[in-house]
Amino acid sequence: MPKLKSKSSAKKRFRRTASGKLRMNAAYKRHNLRKRSQKMKRKARDGGVLTAADARIVSQFLPYSRGN
Repeated sequence: MPKLKSKSSAKKRFRRTASGKLRMNAAYKRHNLRKRSQKMKRKARDGGVLTAADARIVSQFLPYSRGN
């Protein structure tokens, strides 16, 4: 069987936690930050964890990441 390819876009945007969940970066943190409230920027620092439904989709894009 040939190796499966990972989606390059998913490799750049998501990573696995130690428990196997998928972490994502927060949106709206690239530019025009002067418009955003300090509270929004502070909360967006950590990013977040994908929901189970979204994680199932992204996991297919990353066939060799652990936790599959």
